[in-house]
Amino acid sequence: MTHIGKKGRMRGHGRSEVVVVTGASAGVGRAIVREFAQHGAWIGLLARGRDGLEGARREVEAAGGRALVLPTDVSDAAQVEETAATVERTFGPIDVWVNNAMASVISPALEMTPEDYQRVTEVTYLGYVYGTLAAVRRMRQRNHGAIVQIGSALAYRSIPLQSAYCAAKHAIQGFTDSLRSELIHDGSDIHITTVQLPAVNTPQFSWIKCRMPRHPQPVPPIFQPEVIARAAYWAAHHRRRELWIGSSAVKAIVGQKFIPGLLDHYLAWIGYGAQQTDEPLGPNRPNNLHSPLPGDHGAHGAFDRRARSFSVQSWMDMNRDWLGLAGFGAVAWYLMARWQRRQMFGDHQPHQARSRQDGMRRPIRASG
Repeated sequence: MTHIGKKGRMRGHGRSEVVVVTGASAGVGRAIVREFAQHGAWIGLLARGRDGLEGARREVEAAGGRALVLPTDVSDAAQVEETAATVERTFGPIDVWVNNAMASVISPALEMTPEDYQRVTEVTYLGYVYGTLAAVRRMRQRNHGAIVQIGSALAYRSIPLQSAYCAAKHAIQGFTDSLRSELIHDGSDIHITTVQLPAVNTPQFSWIKCRMPRHPQPVPPIFQPEVIARAAYWAAHHRRRELWIGSSAVKAIVGQKFIPGLLDHYLAWIGYGAQQTDEPLGPNRPNNLHSPLPGDHGAHGAFDRRARSFSVQSWMDMNRDWLGLAGFGAVAWYLMARWQRRQMFGDHQPHQARSRQDGMRRPIRASG
């Protein structure tokens, strides 16, 4: 693999990296498209909404890459398979496949309909299955490629009001772990990784189906989608099994391992209010559960003022090898300095110290 900076990451005979991103029209997917475009990638753009896809295409081309607009409903396995074939016919072998498309409903479970559960499952879970398998079928012929699953801390720790989405994210974990073991068994060099997200400022909260009285919001702390995009690009090019983004995601994942019962009660207490703003929600607000909303909605949602553009935790995680090496060097330097000091003063300091101690212990004699 040859790194050539802004002109792109090349594969093979000077070929630009070929990438497929699902859910590419808006939110995290749109930010991921921009990140790969900055590195000169040729990108297959998959989503339902053509307006957003065309906006993403313009951004890719402005950055120096190439883009292929492929309106696709990832819940349809045949559509996903055909778009994968189209990408390879047009751009060549796929190097990276990023699964990101999602759908959700914010609602108490007892108010959900069977159609709600079915649709969220088909998009958020089965869409990942179909995309992953379409990619693996092609990558295994070359024994090369990376698949990035955009996950969530909710894959480990569910929250109230998002039972369908949390269940789908849990299912992605089960599917991915099973497939990873099969790839290892086959001796495959295909790399599959998961990026577990915190709350992110995306447009989904302006179009998600919601049965609550107030406008939905991501549970603070909130991060900008560019934080996720940088992590997704990094994960595609480093063989890390999982990457957790943000200390809030780490707390949720680790907390679920040790105090799940306490978190049940804590989330019952704060989980409803934390997912709603103070703004009333109109009863006829349109949503994108079954069809896309018109317009190009970009990457950011309505929470720019509250969103963080950088995660110290994720930076440290992605640089942990260098940080570990620096820490080891610091400890080695300290121990070497102590050893050198003992070598220089070892013959004098103990004698002087004993002389002072003997003087202190020497009894005082009375004069006269």
